[in-house]
Amino acid sequence: MRRNVKASWIGVALALGAMLAPDVARADASAWAFAGAGALAWKEGTAALAPRAAFNIDYGVGTTPDGSFIVGGLARLTPVVDEGLDLSLLARFATHGFQAGKVGVAVDVGGYQRLWGTYSRGVAGGLTLGLPLGFSIGVQGLYGTGDALAFGAFAGIDFLRLTIYRQSMLDAWPNPYPAHQTPAATASFGPSPRFF
Repeated sequence: MRRNVKASWIGVALALGAMLAPDVARADASAWAFAGAGALAWKEGTAALAPRAAFNIDYGVGTTPDGSFIVGGLARLTPVVDEGLDLSLLARFATHGFQAGKVGVAVDVGGYQRLWGTYSRGVAGGLTLGLPLGFSIGVQGLYGTGDALAFGAFAGIDFLRLTIYRQSMLDAWPNPYPAHQTPAATASFGPSPRFF
């Protein structure tokens, strides 16, 4: 009995020691936090296209930023000035260059729900060009019930690509706490072809 109690305390001490031992933490997921503005043309039913100013707010997560391609999910809020809000849930497919703050592209496709005007839901999508320092420009569109149609262009900044995921301009502006980095041995050959 006494031997079992002693063995239990040793096991507890080893478990606590393992949990309290310091270790380097690394982020293994991609993330996006974009805010931008642009112009949107929209219509419902047989009405003519109406131009409006609109905003875009994106947030989402994806697979490792070290992969050649990144797959993830994205929620997009599109407030249309003087109208209302469109909400989209999208799958995102992005290149490593897009996520690392260099030059790359991201394709988004999914569904949307209109929270104003005539009830409408349907498909939504977009194509975004990611530029250095988190800048992004892109086009997007949607089509849904009630003959709802919208398309437009947006520009803005992804704040996570500007900060923790940035791998460009490191000589002029170091990134002291990058969420990822290309290992030195493979840096000259580009990222490894991992997806996940």
